[in-house]
Amino acid sequence: MRHLLCAALGLLLCAGCVGPEDEPSTVKDLRVLGMRMDPPELMADACSLDPSNESALEALLVTLLQPVRLTALVEDPAGGGRELDYTLWACASLDDDICREDRVELARGITQAGELVVDLRASLGAARLQDGTFLAQKVLEEDTYKGLGGLRMPLVLWVRGGDEQVYAQKLMVYSCRFFPEMQANVQPELPGVRVGGQPWEEGVLPELSGKGPFVLEAEDFSALEEPYVVPSFELKPVALKESWELGWYTSLGSISPRETGGADIGGGEGRHRVEWQPPPDAQAQEVRFWVVVRDGRGGLSWLTRKVRYSP
Repeated sequence: MRHLLCAALGLLLCAGCVGPEDEPSTVKDLRVLGMRMDPPELMADACSLDPSNESALEALLVTLLQPVRLTALVEDPAGGGRELDYTLWACASLDDDICREDRVELARGITQAGELVVDLRASLGAARLQDGTFLAQKVLEEDTYKGLGGLRMPLVLWVRGGDEQVYAQKLMVYSCRFFPEMQANVQPELPGVRVGGQPWEEGVLPELSGKGPFVLEAEDFSALEEPYVVPSFELKPVALKESWELGWYTSLGSISPRETGGADIGGGEGRHRVEWQPPPDAQAQEVRFWVVVRDGRGGLSWLTRKVRYSP
């Protein structure tokens, strides 16, 4: 127990594949479009640097061992509902995007296209490498800033269907409250999207016809972008505000631009308006769309929508 407490202290106190010829916004083969962690950040209330502070150590340990849930958005349009093998690892290095070394297996199994849910209880925070080292301690050693402003533990998901296989990485964020105004991140959730200027509700299939392009846009979510505080190198509070980025995907044609939002060079925020262009030879069919939102702090979620399209 004492060794695990020390690992927690060190951790928190310092603390889809697309080929070059493909259109990134078009989902036509096996893809992982996004992975979310719930909660997106675990923050300890205590940030004591004193190893003799037993209550602070206990608070850090409780945070480290809290359960989390990983949900992956796996799409396989050409798979015909086939079974998919998957393995989930926790890794030590942010640069090891396929998790080849210093890894701990968290889960494996068989799934299908859709949302893959993996509940991770104490297995994530208490994971050990083969030599007995706590993975959290190894992540801390690999981190350039030694956990300042939060420590990010990489999780890598491998999915295989037939001859296709993909890897996707997600970061689990651990931190501690250096200042009273610091709060743990909450998941960014889009209030909705619009198609052709009209609300686009889940389960409703608008009918689109013609050559296009067709305008898609996000409902205004500026009030949901959180202000937050991080420590500077001098351990002083720095006030920031989120600037969400949206990724747009479709099962047919292309979307331009594929990504919207984020802060521009002048500090302003990009407009969340895109155009969907069906191919010139498209037949009448149901078309799927995915909108993936990232808050830049580890938070991520998505919306899925459909339309009935005819040329």
